[in-house]
Amino acid sequence: QSYCHRLQHDMYFLTSTSRLNEQVVDKIILQLNRVYPQILTNEEAEKFRNPRASLHTRLSDLLKHLQKKGDRHCQEFYRALQINAEQLFNDLPSRKILKTSDPTEIDTDKEQYMLNDRGPVFFLACFSMAAGLALFWYCCNSDTKVVGRARRILGFSPIIIGRHVRNICMLYLEDISRD
Repeated sequence: QSYCHRLQHDMYFLTSTSRLNEQVVDKIILQLNRVYPQILTNEEAEKFRNPRASLHTRLSDLLKHLQKKGDRHCQEFYRALQINAEQLFNDLPSRKILKTSDPTEIDTDKEQYMLNDRGPVFFLACFSMAAGLALFWYCCNSDTKVVGRARRILGFSPIIIGRHVRNICMLYLEDISRD
């Protein structure tokens, strides 16, 4: 992927919600003006550092200007961005694409969403179904040993369920064991 294409891809990210402040943009412009090879002429640097224009406008114009100049100019912009705002440079969308370009590598953010794409209602439905099947199996099996086990489990139920519910379940189990 060329640097111009990457810059076009990152343009909205860089210009949105004041990710870059005035000082960092000025440092980047000065670096592009003073470092060899000189990317911006003195007149261009003054134009993009004009305090009368809004930061968003100046930054948008700078990025468009660099894209018109070519791949080498865009590459130097990325170098200046890395030097002056390394955290922002690492968070660029094009950097994330480059980091996960290996087809064998698992994107952990995507994997997290794939594992958690069902909500809590799905979890509660599955848990309720499993608990209902377990209770049905314990209570409705004709084997008397199972009823005894269920009675022991329900004996500890005041911790989990109310006393009234426990009494009803115990009465039901006693009726089943008499039959």
